[in-house]
Amino acid sequence: MQSLLVIDDEASILKAFERAFATETTAVMTAKNGADGEALFIQAKPDVVVLDLSLPDTNGLELFKRLREIDPRIPFIFITGHGTVESAIEATKLGAYDYLFKPLELDEMRALLEKAFNLSRMVRVQPVLADEDAPMGEPVADAIVGRCHAMKEVYKAIGRVASQNLTVLLLGESGTGKEVVAQAIYHHSARASGPFQAINCAAIPDALLESEIFGHEKGAFTDAHRQRIGKLEQADRGTLFLDEVGDMSPMTQAKLLRVLQDQTFERVGGNTPIKVDARIIAATNHDLKKLVTEGLFRSDLYFRLSVVTIHLPPLREREDDLKVLAEYFLRRYSNEFGKDIRTIAPETLEILDQYHWPGNVRELESVMKQSLLTARGNILLPDFLPPLSLPALGAGSTQADSQADISSFLSEQFVARRLIEGTDNLYAEAISIAERQLITQVLTHTSGNQLKAATILGISRVTLRSKIKSLGIDINQFT
Repeated sequence: MQSLLVIDDEASILKAFERAFATETTAVMTAKNGADGEALFIQAKPDVVVLDLSLPDTNGLELFKRLREIDPRIPFIFITGHGTVESAIEATKLGAYDYLFKPLELDEMRALLEKAFNLSRMVRVQPVLADEDAPMGEPVADAIVGRCHAMKEVYKAIGRVASQNLTVLLLGESGTGKEVVAQAIYHHSARASGPFQAINCAAIPDALLESEIFGHEKGAFTDAHRQRIGKLEQADRGTLFLDEVGDMSPMTQAKLLRVLQDQTFERVGGNTPIKVDARIIAATNHDLKKLVTEGLFRSDLYFRLSVVTIHLPPLREREDDLKVLAEYFLRRYSNEFGKDIRTIAPETLEILDQYHWPGNVRELESVMKQSLLTARGNILLPDFLPPLSLPALGAGSTQADSQADISSFLSEQFVARRLIEGTDNLYAEAISIAERQLITQVLTHTSGNQLKAATILGISRVTLRSKIKSLGIDINQFT
């Protein structure tokens, strides 16, 4: 269970956090002053802290400094009034995760907390090599699982590079475990006691990514009403993990190259060089060499990033690891779902083995969770498996066909059936279908011109190429 500590002198805010975020998987602790908050922090060791900068018995910034000395890895989110903006900015310079202004917006806070909890897990939970012979139902921490030859090479590479202050490039399809490998490198490095920051470059629009990494000065662009400290600056003396680095714009690539060359950068809209000591771990599911030849990725940046390269194999190429992983997830989640499943039927393993697993280990984890929701008895039978393929829009589908497929997919009956089957990925399933229709129609409009299509869609060409590949769209049908 993850835990949240909220320190604020307003009773209404404390109650609001308890109502909004206390669940079976999240414990919310509250304190109305700095002294109580500090005591709870020491006693409970929360995963994330929300801290008001104005407290009745102490200055929030001073309290933050004291708590950071106890554990510098816990993400702090400041909530503040407009009168304490400079203190909030100073806090982010010192390592705070982020800050929000009162009155708080629930959706904004929820999104920020989700990212902070994920970062806390990455920083505080050290991935381990899973014991494949562990008793069924025994709690298992985040683990790197697998015994095939390719995964053994990954383990060796982690051991060789972790203690070295070198840039690392992780290559592999989505869902192969690049984030967990980045965690392992961080935890086994000399920077394990320092900050860890992570950014998914594909999840942030090009216009905002540069600011997210490097920060910006007040007035740098429209809506830049105050200075912002970027994740690179917050990762000083620590590690910055750049996921999906292949989706960076040319401008951001140039600034990252400078960081790798001389460890300096400038905030967006600024002209003062800032020195930073941060190790870069980058990851991508793109073929960067191919992007370099196509002029979509800088060759000099590629060579700087790939000082050490670790390839993570897709699940379909991991020999007998499918069974090992399935049993690992079974052990890990059986107790959580209140089940007593002790083994996987051979027929079930045969079905799993025949599937292509485009989502790799992440998809297998989701399938095992869904299976446990509907399972009975102590053997995982084929009947408990969810459908292993989604309704797909074929390469030759017409617009009417696409609309009919989406209408069928999102029908009340279909959604109800997926809910009964225990899906925990319905939103992603719907988005995948909608994305396929949208991209197919736009590519039809541009006669297959990907540059024009990317411009219409408002995404980078690299992101569009990734979507075409992941959705299985045949680009030849549009030319």
